Amino acid sequence: MRSKSMLPLLVCIAATIILAEGDVPAQENPAAAAFLKASVVLAHPRCVNCHPRGDRPLQGDDSHPHIMDVMRGPEGLGQNGLLCGTCHQEMNLPGTNMPPGAPGWQLPPKDLPMVFEKQSPRVLCEHLKDPAYNGQRSPDEIVEHVESAPVVLWGWNPGEGRTPVSVPHDEFVNNMKDWVKNGAACPE
Repeated sequence: MRSKSMLPLLVCIAATIILAEGDVPAQENPAAAAFLKASVVLAHPRCVNCHPRGDRPLQGDDSHPHIMDVMRGPEGLGQNGLLCGTCHQEMNLPGTNMPPGAPGWQLPPKDLPMVFEKQSPRVLCEHLKDPAYNGQRSPDEIVEHVESAPVVLWGWNPGEGRTPVSVPHDEFVNNMKDWVKNGAACPE
């Protein structure tokens, strides 16, 4: 008789387990987990400094406002006689804290600022997935950009006096590829 009285309890426990497995938190989603790992790179000063909240780029490991009152400009190339390319050449200049450089040195354009500064991993993920916010790029094109764009690769070779991105580039790219391959879900 006792086993019949436990049946409803066992049914409730089984139903709870089944429902819980269907409601997988984003952190357990492979795509969201991969993006969460990749977001550490996106939050690094090497990335944040060119993806600021405002129109003034940041610099240094502490992400302080760029000296000389440099501004983004409409195309992300600077403005008012202070174009990015005036100081930032195709490669790092030799010497501690000399102007860094890489081909394509610029900020995102003013109408598409791609803000990384002080963004949660979820917001970063949502913005990277949104073509209206990311320059009409597909997730695969985002991966291609972080894999091969010289200005992105610079983050791992930033020149004397700057801390490179701590996550190896291939690991970052693999996390981004896993994010896309597994459906590009965003972390909670």
